[in-house]
Amino acid sequence: SDSHVGVGLRNYADLVHDRVFWKAIANTLVFGVATVSLQMVLGFSLAVLVRTRTRGRGVLRTLLFVPVVISPAIIATSFRVLLTPDGAFNQLLRGLGMTGFDHGWLTDPKTALATIIAINVWQYTGYSFVIYDAAISQIEPSIIEAARLDGLGALGMSTRIVAPLVKGSHMVLVVLGLISALKTFDVVFLTTGGGPGVETEFLSTYIYRQVISQFHAGYGAALSVVLVAVAMVFAVLQVRLVQRQADV
Repeated sequence: SDSHVGVGLRNYADLVHDRVFWKAIANTLVFGVATVSLQMVLGFSLAVLVRTRTRGRGVLRTLLFVPVVISPAIIATSFRVLLTPDGAFNQLLRGLGMTGFDHGWLTDPKTALATIIAINVWQYTGYSFVIYDAAISQIEPSIIEAARLDGLGALGMSTRIVAPLVKGSHMVLVVLGLISALKTFDVVFLTTGGGPGVETEFLSTYIYRQVISQFHAGYGAALSVVLVAVAMVFAVLQVRLVQRQADV
């Protein structure tokens, strides 16, 4: 049993010196911060826009939420086809005369991670939008009216009045978004498979590669423990935030 303990501990020691592990951590972190930030900014802006519109609110809400309910597997495979060097997206760019910009978005190491971030933002901004839309609906109309009488424009209203009043939603979206980033697997696996090289390797895809492809069960287990530990930190953080909101 001592030898088993030794092997188990050695797996953790190996993690520290594993270049791909640190690359996967960095990619997951960059992906999490970028997707959460963009989804929150876009979701909030769209929620404010929809609330200030008088016509077509229902249609806009539906259109914005549709990508959220589509299976990530369908979205990933669709984008993989769209973004090939001779795919529809590059054909569109060529049609618009932007010939210098067309290339393999998911196969170029410089653009692969950014492309996966863009796909995720396209799919899940509707979720942020729904959370913000519900939060804005709870704001007392008299507060908005008073700000309007003070001469606040749309931008000032959004940033100085509405944004601080929905701070509970900001907190929830940050924590849920980062937990979601940790679990991201399907979109990466079905678009780039972690490539080119390890440019889009995530913790989840690295665990899959170690356990399923290379049969390194022990090392994969050590990676999984790290993933669970980080997820636990965010889960505890979320519970704390929810309790704090309830106390307020």
